[in-house]
Amino acid sequence: MKNTEKIKAFGEVLKNSLYPLRCPVCGEIAEPAGNRICAGCVRKLDFVKEPACLKCGRGMTNETAELCYDCTVRPKSFDYGFPLLNYDDLMRESMSQIKYRSRPEYIEVYARLIALKHGERIRKMQADALVPVPVHPSRLRERGYNQAELLARGIAEYTGLPVRTDILFRTRKTVAQKKLTPEERLKNLTGAFSAFPLQDGIKSVILADDIYTTGSTVEACTRVLRKAGAEHVFYLSICIVPEA
Repeated sequence: MKNTEKIKAFGEVLKNSLYPLRCPVCGEIAEPAGNRICAGCVRKLDFVKEPACLKCGRGMTNETAELCYDCTVRPKSFDYGFPLLNYDDLMRESMSQIKYRSRPEYIEVYARLIALKHGERIRKMQADALVPVPVHPSRLRERGYNQAELLARGIAEYTGLPVRTDILFRTRKTVAQKKLTPEERLKNLTGAFSAFPLQDGIKSVILADDIYTTGSTVEACTRVLRKAGAEHVFYLSICIVPEA
């Protein structure tokens, strides 16, 4: 082990001893010691299972269908994507802790789980870069970080893909999406993103975001990336809202 690696490893041990890692699921100090997530809490996570939609990756009850209802009635422009977990009460609280209660360190756990579960699929995408879904500058100032960018950088550590934050931008602050229909969500996001023409040989990108609800955000981003020259657009997310 090189000296720099030894120093980094020692720093991690010292940091963990002074500030024990807390589990992103239960919020308590992760057990066993040194883990980033409790062994028992991993078993509580509701991972997306097959059969899954070939477009958005949402788990489906219909074993013969290729697409979920949403992707059937509202065709998507992106190639396909992979969510990690179903968005249930546990993940709703965990995502809330990340976004509104200053727990960005929880993202590392989910980035690692995405790399473990979807690492081979990510390699098969043969993408040129990971592109985090951007937040509006005012939201970034409030929160202090973009959780999608942290996710992209966490995944990059395990995949070696470069993270590009200089391609896609949030140009308009939108109203809250929670009470909007899927159609209203997409209309709300129209004109909210812009992208510079792709350069440096980048033709294929993977969008990274925390929660896939109706796919409106990923769709809006995909459309501007296509206009900017992207030939392939994929996505990865921590959670997806399951079928009703």
